[in-house]
Amino acid sequence: MAKRIIPCLDIKNSRVVKGKKFQDIQDVADAIELAKKYELDHADVLFVLDITGEDRPAFLQIVTNIANAIQIPLYVGGGIQTIEDVAEVLEAGATKVSITSAAIDRPELLKEASEAFGKDRLILSIDAKEIAPNVWHAFTRGGKNDSGLDVIEWAKRGEELGVSEILLNSIDADGVKEGYDLALNQAVKVAVNIPVIASGGAGEMDHFRQVLTEGTVDAALAASVFHYDEIHITDLKEYLLNFNIPVEEI
Repeated sequence: MAKRIIPCLDIKNSRVVKGKKFQDIQDVADAIELAKKYELDHADVLFVLDITGEDRPAFLQIVTNIANAIQIPLYVGGGIQTIEDVAEVLEAGATKVSITSAAIDRPELLKEASEAFGKDRLILSIDAKEIAPNVWHAFTRGGKNDSGLDVIEWAKRGEELGVSEILLNSIDADGVKEGYDLALNQAVKVAVNIPVIASGGAGEMDHFRQVLTEGTVDAALAASVFHYDEIHITDLKEYLLNFNIPVEEI
């Protein structure tokens, strides 16, 4: 299976923003223009996240506009609380919907959404923070609250409830650009039989190589290195091919 490279657009007030360790949020660019740019640069998927959940009509309009502007798969998350929220995002044009905090508050939501819309439309997003050596807890509310749930066990539970993929966000590595948390990604990937998307920590091309090989994940997500043109996805794929890492066509 080809490894996927996934740029992510964090949306706040209808603009793309980026922070560090879920804090210090800064404005970056227009969402539609970035989406088009990433499709031209051969991204495999585009991930769009509502990081505030404050203005859902405006966010859903952005999702619709992006879906109409690009052809690659569109994954959407943030602010999903109910089965109706899932339906709205899918109707707006999302290929898959990602659920984070609400799944912890009410795990049955994952099962209900999987049964209603199909397993292949659902992603469990986990915001993971290391609370002891090689022990990670799932956090909620944008990385503010420790749920007490062990990340490995929660990932396995999510698979049982019917999700098609795990989006694994390392809070510790987010925006730091010092590399993905390889131990975290390895631990989750070994525990489940569904694809795992690594998120948090990309700073250079070799970080992608590491997480896709040593981390054994199926896809690598990044934001700022793509937003600020530090890495171009086409160049990254050519780099990965040099290490015999299978990627989608360039």
